[in-house]
Amino acid sequence: MSTVSESYLVGLIGDGITVSLTPPMHEREADHHGIRYLYRPIDLTSLGRPGEDVGELLRQGRELGYNAFNITHPCKQLVMEHLDEISDDARRLGAVNTVLIRDGKFLGHNTDFSGFSMGMDNGLPDAELGSVVQLGTGGAGSAVAYALLKKGARKLTLLDLDPARSAERAAALAGLFPQQQVAAARMEDLPAVLADADGLLNATPVGMYNHPGLPLDTELLEPRHWVADVIYRPVETELIKTAAAKGCRVLDGGHMAVGQAVDAFRYITGLEPDPARMRGHFLELLAQGL
Repeated sequence: MSTVSESYLVGLIGDGITVSLTPPMHEREADHHGIRYLYRPIDLTSLGRPGEDVGELLRQGRELGYNAFNITHPCKQLVMEHLDEISDDARRLGAVNTVLIRDGKFLGHNTDFSGFSMGMDNGLPDAELGSVVQLGTGGAGSAVAYALLKKGARKLTLLDLDPARSAERAAALAGLFPQQQVAAARMEDLPAVLADADGLLNATPVGMYNHPGLPLDTELLEPRHWVADVIYRPVETELIKTAAAKGCRVLDGGHMAVGQAVDAFRYITGLEPDPARMRGHFLELLAQGL
């Protein structure tokens, strides 16, 4: 059901987010729909405020007439205690990245997992999900692991430099998806688990512009593997380029970044955004060095 209003005031709450591409993506898509839409970053670092202030910022935003907020690090878990309603997926994930303000109430959703799922549908249609290996189980890692299992991955193996974190995440996900196999493995087990896998997903920071390199020995990759990354700066990481050169089907991190914005825009406005148009704008922004 459409929630189209006369105008929209939206904010993004998080640390170091003044360079986020989400605000311009939302505003450009709103222009195409002919609606007034103002999206402003609320950077905790610039304001000198801790993540624990997210509830107060939400309440102040409500008083100032905001329609919605996107929520990012370090507030995705902290925000949950301040919400009136939380979607089933966000509650199961234990993280919220989109808060709608409706009739004075705060409604929480998670579009990180659904954005990645949309990216898989658009960029890796028909990817085999019999066995998937995932590197990294932090915030983004939790969302994409949940997405993979919700899409029907029969076996998901999680690896992390912190074995306790991957074991904890595997146990939590196994409880949510009891019909599927979720296991943790150590990094030294990677050659063995990847030899039996259909695809690889990188949810570590390795490959970012400020953390260059490869998260694994790419000699382990075979052309039959699909390879996905959550990193989008750069959008073509060394992993994505190397895997593509080896003949692997690849999915760059821009698909998830755009997918979460697409779903958030739909929640906020009730309008149907154009994912291809938003990805085109996203790539244009990256090319401009924004």
